[in-house]
Amino acid sequence: MEGFLYQASIYLAAAVIAVPIAARLGLGSVLGYLAAGIIIGPALGLVGSETEDLQHFAEFGVVMMLFLIGLELEPRALWDMRHKLLGLGGLQIVLSALALMGIAMAYNQPWSVALAIGLTLALSSTAIVLQTLSEKGLMQTSGGRSVFSVLLTQDIAVIPILALLPLLAVSLPVQISPDGSIARDSDAHGDGHGGGHGMDMSLVDGLPAWGVTLVTIAAVAAVVLAGIFLTRPVFRFIHAARLREMYTALALLIVVSISFLMMLVGLSPALGAFIAGVVLASSEFRHELESDLEPFKGLLLGLFFITVGAGINFVRLFEDWPALLSMAILVIVVKGLVLYGLAVTFKIRGRDRWLFTLGLAQAGEFGFVLVAFSVGQDVIPQRIGETLLLVVALTMLITPLLFILYEVINRRMGDIIPEQEADEIDEQGPVIIAGIGRFGQIVNRLVQASGFNTVVLDHNMETIALMRRFGFKGFLGDPTRPDILHAAGLDSASILVVALDDPAAATRLVAYARAARPDLHIIARAYDRTHVYRLYQAGADDIIREMFDSSLRAGRYALEHLGLSDYEAAEAEKLFYHHDRDAVRQLAELWDPDIPAYKNEAYVARAKALEKELEFNLAARAEEPKRA
Repeated sequence: MEGFLYQASIYLAAAVIAVPIAARLGLGSVLGYLAAGIIIGPALGLVGSETEDLQHFAEFGVVMMLFLIGLELEPRALWDMRHKLLGLGGLQIVLSALALMGIAMAYNQPWSVALAIGLTLALSSTAIVLQTLSEKGLMQTSGGRSVFSVLLTQDIAVIPILALLPLLAVSLPVQISPDGSIARDSDAHGDGHGGGHGMDMSLVDGLPAWGVTLVTIAAVAAVVLAGIFLTRPVFRFIHAARLREMYTALALLIVVSISFLMMLVGLSPALGAFIAGVVLASSEFRHELESDLEPFKGLLLGLFFITVGAGINFVRLFEDWPALLSMAILVIVVKGLVLYGLAVTFKIRGRDRWLFTLGLAQAGEFGFVLVAFSVGQDVIPQRIGETLLLVVALTMLITPLLFILYEVINRRMGDIIPEQEADEIDEQGPVIIAGIGRFGQIVNRLVQASGFNTVVLDHNMETIALMRRFGFKGFLGDPTRPDILHAAGLDSASILVVALDDPAAATRLVAYARAARPDLHIIARAYDRTHVYRLYQAGADDIIREMFDSSLRAGRYALEHLGLSDYEAAEAEKLFYHHDRDAVRQLAELWDPDIPAYKNEAYVARAKALEKELEFNLAARAEEPKRA
């Protein structure tokens, strides 16, 4: 027990210290976890051989992550991704594997070893990439969805790769059994499924090929049917216990049992968890499952990254670091070229192209599994296996730096005209609406339904296509481009509605429109109060905080249920509304973009005074009915 508590203290302390530092430096949590592992492992020697066992346990974090991602994808959305899964993802694996195989053969490796190397390095890091995309808010971008499609394809591809690798072993002859199954003289090595963990359980060992297929299909069908028919009664049963921890236990049971079933039939636990997540995506229990599993996923993924850093063999690395680093960079460059070519072919444009290229250029955690499996099956010599493990680890260490490079490119592309071709704008109107998301579409529908013409601009092709499908006309183009704005009628329009999701882009657009048309009435959507001040200084006339009106209405409902009459709650809402608008105007005059608001003494003093004034006015309004 003392040893366990000591090791747990070391791992947790390393994470708590290193990760916040890395995050504050803008390096992201993944690099912080990897650095923590390096410090407590190779650098200080505080942990040792137990990191390999911990890594197998921590890999379950990847399984949980894919389950949670599946919860965000309904089956229809997954079906819509089929072209990216088969085309983009499949081509990435094949082309990357062939390119890396060719390089390995150029270094005098046999074709079988070279193919195993190519397949191992062709896979990217699901754990690092998805964690980083989520942290940076890039998951819902076009590039992020393309990256996810490829990663999902790679996870699925692990299954056939594991089936193929034993066939590449030159020292162990392949035999076809009379029943049609593949047999190998592997007494000395085992069958490769047990993984050396002391347990060899399988539902498919010894079955003919058709039997393996039937059992596998049955297992997947069981997961789907259980998700559809069993979750509701089980959740009702758990709810009857009225114990909060039972929900957490059930969420863990779902993921663990599905993963175990997938392993019994030789499938990837991550794939099984993902399928289960997709099945439960439309369930009313989705949010409950997400909230219960999210902390476990974060801790296990963090532990996984720490064990990767702690497991790096720095003695071997320092012996031949120029060659190993060169190989890691070569892998990144080769995969990057393949990815960039695919991005061009599949018309992934602008920032999304660089996100796709740099985000997937590394090798991944499945590389550790495939290397160990290949060495155990005599496909790859032990020495080459050690080299591959270091190359995989180095590429994963470099990955956060690739995302930093993407952010640099992204900033430099801020004022560059997007590569996608804009529509030819053939009409003008009194109202220009820039951005047609959830906010802009309501404005557009109201104005059009009232009999006024609008010109809608948005740079997202999918959004414009969706609009047109429902009978609303819109034009594809970046609203921040001056030529697009003038083509839409900026010189003659009466109103410009700025409804962009990007606060910085919205501010730039308001500033340009105000300079070009001092008489134009500009209505702008603000992200928060600080963004209100920026838009105010840029020249917007009416500024609407995107959550303000809905929050105000929620507050009115709360007052009504606390005992106020409908009239009293409505009056309180009205008073708060007018007070807040006046307060924002006053505070905007004191706000300084170069000083944090809490350090601006004049701003803080005025904010406190205004808050006391609001409390006094609300109290006075509450007393009026009593006096009457």
